[in-house]
Amino acid sequence: MAGRARDWIRGAALAATLAAPWGAAAQGLSGDYLAARQAGLMGDFRAAARYYDRTISNDPDRAELLERSIFAHLALGDFDRAGALADRLGELGQTSRIAQMALIADRLGSNDYAGAIRQIDDGEGIGTLVDGLLKAWALLGEGDMSAAIVAFDEVSRIEGLAPFAAYHKALALASVGDYEGAEAIFASGAMENVAQTRRAIMARAEVLSQLGRDPEAVTLIDEAFTADIDPGLRALRAALAAGERVPFTHAQSARDGLAEVFYTLAGAFSNDMSSDFLLIYSRVAVHLRPNHVDAILLTAELLDEIGQHDLAVEAYRNVPRDHPSYHAAELGRAQSLRQSDRGDAAVEVLESLSETHGDLPVVMSSLGDMYRQMERFDDAVGAYSAALDAFDEPDRAQWFLYYARGICNERQGNWEQAESDFRAALELNPEQPQVLNYLGYSLVEQQTKLEEALGMIERAVEIEPDSGYIVDSLGWVLYRLGRYEEAVDHMERAAELMPIDPVVNDHLGDVYWAVGREREAEFMWNRALSFVDFEEVSQDADPERIRRKLEVGLDRVLAEEGEPPLDVAADEGQ
Repeated sequence: MAGRARDWIRGAALAATLAAPWGAAAQGLSGDYLAARQAGLMGDFRAAARYYDRTISNDPDRAELLERSIFAHLALGDFDRAGALADRLGELGQTSRIAQMALIADRLGSNDYAGAIRQIDDGEGIGTLVDGLLKAWALLGEGDMSAAIVAFDEVSRIEGLAPFAAYHKALALASVGDYEGAEAIFASGAMENVAQTRRAIMARAEVLSQLGRDPEAVTLIDEAFTADIDPGLRALRAALAAGERVPFTHAQSARDGLAEVFYTLAGAFSNDMSSDFLLIYSRVAVHLRPNHVDAILLTAELLDEIGQHDLAVEAYRNVPRDHPSYHAAELGRAQSLRQSDRGDAAVEVLESLSETHGDLPVVMSSLGDMYRQMERFDDAVGAYSAALDAFDEPDRAQWFLYYARGICNERQGNWEQAESDFRAALELNPEQPQVLNYLGYSLVEQQTKLEEALGMIERAVEIEPDSGYIVDSLGWVLYRLGRYEEAVDHMERAAELMPIDPVVNDHLGDVYWAVGREREAEFMWNRALSFVDFEEVSQDADPERIRRKLEVGLDRVLAEEGEPPLDVAADEGQ
């Protein structure tokens, strides 16, 4: 199937992203056209649609402009405009896969199933991977269940599509109340990996419930997911465990099924198709079924991947407050706000969410992460503590919460609490290299338990030998122990791994000075200084301290700071 998917993708991509017309280039491209092209390349669909439409208003018969505008409007979820542009393209005697998708989406959105079927039969569909499933559901929409079943079976004979055909046939049977038939397909194994997706498992659980087999549905969920399930699964499981007859919701109509086609295939194509084309699929799914929350979330995630964070924020807002996935939408919205440099707004979202969903560890840990990124360490400690309290019992996944809280405590100078947190993290995950490194490095900076610190960092290097930060820590602890010659190789390796990191270059300079390579030390300190971010100065790469070392040398700086002198004799004795 992957090969066929790539073939379709190449054809669609070629049609949707034609090279700039030579004629237009010869005549001089307009500012609007150039702005539209640039916006399209940047994934800024809103600007691209606006500029292409302005260009089209002056040149309504240029096919390539119509086509690009169709793509931009589909990416925005503006199906009325995309459909109108596709009609105009057809009037010019031109067509393309992206225009055909716009027309099919428009017809299906208007419940014009007969028109969609004609379009597919005329060879003007979206592609082999999609058309058969769309036609089958459209036939069901026309009320011809027998023909729909035949169409699903035809799709199953296409290489690579049998699992998808089986899944959608089961949904179609369930949508008309044939739960026995649907369960027979689920139980047959014909769906292969499709049956293991979250939506497929939930759909089967609903089918089993309709058959009065709630205990089997509970077992299905328990075997597929860990105890830490999301609120949607938790609510479904609770209803099933209580013996409630759960309604079948995954495809209650042909239109729902058609939406599911686009959503299912977007997931299937995720490794073979670019994010902007996947976005078109998810947009169509939401267009056909506006309450398809999973498709809404996928749309928002894809917009984030493309870098359109403002559009992602808008998409996340479409998840209703009373939906079990509302918390996931708000977490995503907060992240989108953060990525668009609206940190305060992101915090407001998470703080509000903590008031309604504070019992979810992921909500409080996300709030803690946001506080930590903004260096509000005291607030972060409180949020991480609340996240830990939200667990019913100890869980290995808690290691990160202890680790993150430890960082915040260390940054505030609360070393005892920090060390306790780091050690709690290691109890849950003894071989976690980040924790081993951070605790080991911190012990070095505290000038305590240096041999234990060395052992921790050596173990971290064994686990992640290509981590510049960890290799730097090993070199630094050897330096702190007075084993300067041993430190050199490790610090040089760290500088190879992280050549523009100011801390690593500064450390290498100190190590070079300690072994008498003073000119090289000065060179590394100058390099470190060139890489310092003066807007966000790190306490580990203080530019004023680096400048002072360049003026008077490391020995004098250590003396001025009241630190012990370099122990050259100890190093020579190693």
